[in-house]
Amino acid sequence: MKPITTESRSRGFGLLALAIALGLAIAWVDSRPHWDDAGITAGMLLLSGGALGMMDPRRAWLWGLAIGIWLPLNLILVQIAAHRVTPRTAGYLVILGFPIAGACAGMAVRKMFASA
Repeated sequence: MKPITTESRSRGFGLLALAIALGLAIAWVDSRPHWDDAGITAGMLLLSGGALGMMDPRRAWLWGLAIGIWLPLNLILVQIAAHRVTPRTAGYLVILGFPIAGACAGMAVRKMFASA
């Protein structure tokens, strides 16, 4: 394992900012009134996680979380604001599986090419 340098730390902060920006953008598009395409949203979460997982495989879980947390958070807050919270509301957290799976796949692809 490589030691953490100032360069890798600042690269990590840059990738974290990118992951948060991607997640917020995807959540914003998904929250638009006429957007009703869950497949494209899920695909974007998966691909964004995969891209960041390939860029820095050591923090794949962080990239998945930073990308994916915004969409379920938005959906849960909308349910709270509408006073429609039920036990099923926590089911929105399943959405986190898409960017985390993408990040893990990106990590696996990066490690596969690194060992070849």
